[in-house]
Amino acid sequence: MKFGVIVFPGSNCDRDCRNAIEAVGFDAEFIWHRDTSVAGYDCLVLPGGYSYGDYLRPGAIARFSPVMDSVVEYARDGRPVIGICNGFQILLEAGLLPGAMQRNVGTRFICDRVRVRIESTRTPFTSGCREGDVLTLPIAHADGNYYADPQTLAELEERGQVVFRYCNELGDATPEANPNGSLNNIAGVSNEAGNVVGMMPHPERACEAILGGTDGRRIFESVAEWVRGGVRVGQDG
Repeated sequence: MKFGVIVFPGSNCDRDCRNAIEAVGFDAEFIWHRDTSVAGYDCLVLPGGYSYGDYLRPGAIARFSPVMDSVVEYARDGRPVIGICNGFQILLEAGLLPGAMQRNVGTRFICDRVRVRIESTRTPFTSGCREGDVLTLPIAHADGNYYADPQTLAELEERGQVVFRYCNELGDATPEANPNGSLNNIAGVSNEAGNVVGMMPHPERACEAILGGTDGRRIFESVAEWVRGGVRVGQDG
């Protein structure tokens, strides 16, 4: 199992992702944003940071990096892609995920630990979880306020594309548990096929007990098990 971690100018969670993946027991390599091939990787990770300094808006310039044509093709082939924080923003800008990001309510940068509830287990990254499971994960963002127009939001909910939802310790998606104002407490979504996932919390920062928790391991372990199954989205098992 080999993960490819894409590095953009301004990425600052690339090494965190690689170290976390290796700590969980898998191989990981960096892919530079100027590369034009992502061949040989079982899963792609777009990490957090400030790609291109977040000029214009987060992810707007990274979306045009040479590597992104290959990422789009990889995703459309039904293979697993995850965007974490800034990576989520890049996937939104690239049109691989629906919706958009706004500034946090209160316009403040938030660095904290939050709880998220697993809403869907049909993605490679949550296939090893159960619906309703609550994970504790760190967040660190200023533009994590997820928005979609009413029709898109309704379709996301109906199709099971909401993957993670901010919640309290009991698993209730309360307003108080929402750190940034995201619609419907949304912390992560998938594309309609389910193989592309974006999430604002950082699972790579919760893969070792010394960092305060290991709930993030479940994201990487889930996709590894999914890949071992040898099934791509759109294929029969």
